[in-house]
Amino acid sequence: MFRFAHTEFFWGLLLIPVLFIMFWTSRVIRRRLIRRYGNPEILAFLMPDLSNGRMVIKFIFLVIALGAIIFGLARPQFGSKLTEIKREGVEIVIALDVSNSMMTEDIQPNRLERAKQSISKLVERLADDKIGLIVFAGDAYTQVPITMDYISAKMFLSAINPEMVPKQGTAIGSAINLGMKSFSPDNEASKVLIIITDGENHEDDAVAMAKQAREKGITIHSIGLGLPQGAPIPVYRTSGQKSFLKDEDGNTVISKLNEVMLNQISSAGGGLYIRATNTRLGLNALFDEINRMEKEELEARIYSEYEERFQYLIGTGLILLILEFFIMERKNRYLKNIRLFNIKI
Repeated sequence: MFRFAHTEFFWGLLLIPVLFIMFWTSRVIRRRLIRRYGNPEILAFLMPDLSNGRMVIKFIFLVIALGAIIFGLARPQFGSKLTEIKREGVEIVIALDVSNSMMTEDIQPNRLERAKQSISKLVERLADDKIGLIVFAGDAYTQVPITMDYISAKMFLSAINPEMVPKQGTAIGSAINLGMKSFSPDNEASKVLIIITDGENHEDDAVAMAKQAREKGITIHSIGLGLPQGAPIPVYRTSGQKSFLKDEDGNTVISKLNEVMLNQISSAGGGLYIRATNTRLGLNALFDEINRMEKEELEARIYSEYEERFQYLIGTGLILLILEFFIMERKNRYLKNIRLFNIKI
């Protein structure tokens, strides 16, 4: 089997007819100038060291070298070898809280942005695992279905903000329920659900949902964002002016980390609870824990491998260019009797 990996370089072959035209034109002009100054045979006798054949050979070497280099840059590849690659790993679904309370700035720059930065770093460390992403507030929504496409996962992650969910609140139970449905149904791989939130659950019984997930073989870890003493939730106006969210009575709303709730969820889900700080979010510790889990085959793919042959063409082109450089247009006085380049055109 044969192919070229970069056929766009073949456009460079258009230079070859251009070089032929330029070479032929220069030869014609040169002959006319010689005839203008006298008899060509007499002038040839007066210039015995000038070799027409050498100029032709130099040009042929140049054209062949250019063609070889262009074909080399197009990367010719010969033969094919089918290789089956099996991937073993775990399935990871991350449920990220995007409620307004996640904009609190007790974790810098704020809880949500800090979580997104750490998730991005976690994705960069994945190799053979599958990952999915859920966002939740008053309800839960799938942002990235379970996949090995880490580039797409990071792209969707960067666009996450509280305005993308129509219903505010914090429904951790809803996120767990959607997380259970997000894993591959017929896959025996270990399944992990990571909940990243401040733990202010207002909507449902998250602990009961965590127990159901554990019964289905899903391990739930939770990461708490925020400080136990809490902080006000900032609100930025279109003018850039900053204020703080207030309740119906006009009091400033203080968002506090609910560690008791998150500990209960992690315990019911058979996982770990980690409290995030300004210096670490805790995903590295979870990554190490996930690596210790039993890994199963997630998928097997067949790849075709081609053997590169560009180096031979590039090498040939470079050798011809070196030879072209060292061939003089005039005869060497020591070798002028050797008629190796005795070509008349």
